[in-house]
Order: sequence, then C-alpha cells, then structure tokens
Amino acid sequence: MERGERPWGTYTVLEENNSYKIKRIEVHPGQRLSLQMHHHRSEHWIVVSGTARVTCGDEEFIVNVNESTFIPIGRNHRLENPGKIPLVIIEVQSGEYLGEDDIVRFDDDYHRCDAAEEPAAGEQQ
Repeated sequence: MERGERPWGTYTVLEENNSYKIKRIEVHPGQRLSLQMHHHRSEHWIVVSGTARVTCGDEEFIVNVNESTFIPIGRNHRLENPGKIPLVIIEVQSGEYLGEDDIVRFDDDYHRCDAAEEPAAGEQQ
C-alpha cells in the first residue's frame, strides 16, 4: 500500500486501477493542502472524521462527518482542517489519467507552487 507523508498530514492509497484511485487522507489540525486543480481527474471527498473546510471554485463551505462533496475536472480546489482533531477523508479520484503529476498549484503554504518548478514524480497534493 502506497503511503506518503506531507507537511499537512498523510495519505494512503487504498486501491487503484486505470480509471480510479481511492485514498485515505489525514490533515493535521490547522493545516491545509495547496489551492490546486487537475486537468484529467475529478475527485469525490467523503469526510469520515473531523470537519473539512472546502474551497471549490469561488465557493468555500464546511463538510461534516458522513457528508461529501464533488470536485469537477479543471476546478480550483483546496482541502483544509479548521478543527482541533485530525481531519480524515476518503478521496475517490476518477478520470483518464490519475498520475500525481496532474496537479497545478496556485497557492501553497509550503512554497510548492513556484511557476518554474514542476511537481516531482510521486509528489502529492
């Protein structure tokens, strides 16, 4: 099982094939992923623990436990944990290409969106 550590938390790939990938993502309290978009995949996020603050396009909203949201292909999005306990989501990616290099970052708390720099192979949100 692929597992990755990031400044904001961790991810674990639970299952994948050519058309979908399922991940467990844990975001530390007060942390957030980059504001980003993907050219080739959509994402469905289901909150299983904690509270998520989601940015999707021009909207920002809260997603609670046992609720979900859909991120269309090409839409700017961000996942954030505004709470005091870890945020855990299940992310279902679907699309024609699911490589980790299909990510365009617009804003990042960890300085990973230098316009001259492409994400390294295997780099995750």
